[in-house]
Amino acid sequence: MYRASLAIILGVLSLPALAQLTPVGLWRNIDDKTGEAKAEIRIVENGGVLSGKIDKRLGKDVKPDDTCDKCSDDRKDQPIQGLEIIRGAKKAEGKDVWEGGKILDPENGRNYTLRLTPIEGGKKLEVRGSFGPFGRTQTWVRVP
Repeated sequence: MYRASLAIILGVLSLPALAQLTPVGLWRNIDDKTGEAKAEIRIVENGGVLSGKIDKRLGKDVKPDDTCDKCSDDRKDQPIQGLEIIRGAKKAEGKDVWEGGKILDPENGRNYTLRLTPIEGGKKLEVRGSFGPFGRTQTWVRVP
C-alpha cells in the first residue's frame, strides 16, 4: 500500500516536468540583430497539431494597427497582433521535436518550413525556419 501511494505521488509530481517538454505555452522571441524582445507567441495544440499566434508585440516601434501587408495568403492585411504565425506542426515519432508545419515571418510575408525543439528542460524553444537548404534558428524563452 505504501509503495503504491508513493508511486502515485511521485508520478503526479513528475507531470509538470513532462508537460514542459512541449512547445505548447507562451514564448518570448528575441530580435536576432538587437537582442531585444519582439513579441510573445502563444502556441496551442488541437488534435495533435500545433498552431501559434502573436499574443503581444513588444518592440518600441510597434503600432497597434500594423497589418501583414506583405502576406500573400489569407493573412494578407490582417492585424499582426493576434496573427497566426505557426501552422500545422506535429510531433515527430519518438522524438521531442515538432515539424511538418510552417512559420510566417510577418515582416517579409514569407512562410518557412518549421521545426520546434524544446531545450533546457522546456525553458527554451529552438525555432528553426528554413527555405530549401537555407534557414535560421532562433531561441525563444518560455514566459512563466
